[in-house]
Amino acid sequence: MSDPPSRSKAELDREFSELYRTHLRDVYSYSYYRVGNHHDAEDLTEQTFLQAYRHYERALRESDGRPLRPWLIRIAHNLAANFYRDRARKPQAAIEDAAVISAPHTTETLVEGREELEEILAGVQQLPDDRREALIMRFALGMDNREIARALGRSDGATKVLLHRAIKQLEGIVSHPEPTT
Repeated sequence: MSDPPSRSKAELDREFSELYRTHLRDVYSYSYYRVGNHHDAEDLTEQTFLQAYRHYERALRESDGRPLRPWLIRIAHNLAANFYRDRARKPQAAIEDAAVISAPHTTETLVEGREELEEILAGVQQLPDDRREALIMRFALGMDNREIARALGRSDGATKVLLHRAIKQLEGIVSHPEPTT
C-alpha cells in the first residue's frame, strides 16, 4: 500500500482549521474539567492545538482515516498531567476569592440544581485520575468508548470496565459524602 498523495501546506492548513473549529469546544471543556480554572484551561487548549499543528501531517498519515478527536484529547491529557506535575513542583498561594464561573457550561444543564452539580463535580475530583478522565470524556465531551480507549491508550474492554467502576465509585461518593472537617 503506498502513501496517500501529499497535500500542499495551504490544504493542510485549511484541514487543520476545520479540525480546530470542530474540536475547540471539546478540548477546552476537557481542559476545564481537568484543571477547574478558565484561564489555565484556555492555556492548555492553546498548547494542545499548537502541539497538534506541529504533528498534524503525521497524525493524518497514522490515523488511517479514523477521527482525530481522541488524538487531540490525548494531547490535552498529557499537557494537563504536565500542568499538575509542574504545579506540584511550584506551589502557588490560594486565591481567597475564587468563585464559580458566572456563565456555566452547557453540560451543567444535564444536572438539575446547582448544589447537586457541585456535589457531583466535587465527587469527580475525588476519583483516581484515570476514572476522572474517562468520565469527563464520556459525559462532558460525549465521546464513545472506542474514542476514550484510543485517547487513554487502553483496550475497548478495559475502557468499558474503567467507566463502569468510575460510575459506581462516583455513585458511592455522592450517596455517602465524606464529612468535612
